[in-house]
Amino acid sequence: MPEPYDVITMGRIGVDLYPLDIGVPLARVETFGKFLGGSPTNVAVAAARLGRRTAVITRTGRDAFGEYLHQELQGFGVDDRWVTEVEEYPTPVTFCEIFPPDDFPLHFYRQPKAPDLEIHPPELDLDGVRDARIFWMTGTGLSAEPSRAATLSALQARSESPAREFRTATVFDLDWRPMFWDGGDHSAVAPARYREALAHATVAVGNIDECEVATGEREPHAAARALLAAGVELAVVKQGPKGVLAVHRDGSTADVPPLPVEVVNGLGAGDAFG
Repeated sequence: MPEPYDVITMGRIGVDLYPLDIGVPLARVETFGKFLGGSPTNVAVAAARLGRRTAVITRTGRDAFGEYLHQELQGFGVDDRWVTEVEEYPTPVTFCEIFPPDDFPLHFYRQPKAPDLEIHPPELDLDGVRDARIFWMTGTGLSAEPSRAATLSALQARSESPAREFRTATVFDLDWRPMFWDGGDHSAVAPARYREALAHATVAVGNIDECEVATGEREPHAAARALLAAGVELAVVKQGPKGVLAVHRDGSTADVPPLPVEVVNGLGAGDAFG
């Protein structure tokens, strides 16, 4: 029997094209660097760098950018066996403007549809998902079919497994990206889809805006209680410069103040936290 993965992540992937010209609007940038992108891939890479056995479930286009993403995942030591190709859609590209320390407008190119939203339930290795010590997914995968059905299938496999009590966590990074949803910030379906996923997760992580989408609550303690009521065991509410609130189902609470630092570059801080 193969050794279980320490971390399996599922969801968005793409090529990040970031300016090598700092403090310049996108229209004036002359040189870009090409990088592996997407929250799930960033988390898998970070865990691999810490010596963990990791894998990603996602899809790319059948193109040169898709080939590049495979090369990068392999180079970072992330298993890419579940990164498959979609012939109909191109690999997504994300452009960024860089205005340090904390202004990084993102421009997503995922039209007409991103391949990572074409993950189908029958394609999943549910045994691998069940056995992983940590399974980590994001809200983006819930924004369209068949990815939504596949994500819920993976979550359900985790929550119904007899081995659930022995695993570390099933993590739902709320990751609210309104531009990926019909209706944007006013999406009528997002709250219900978030609640459906929360019923199968053990940990929920999100900032105030993301918690409001999932629960309707903005006050940190109220949002944490609502996440627990939705089904998770641990609710983590990120409060930016005010720190982090963590509340467990057993009643224990940790309100962690921020650590004063000189911010050099805030890009990717959320993924690093995840």
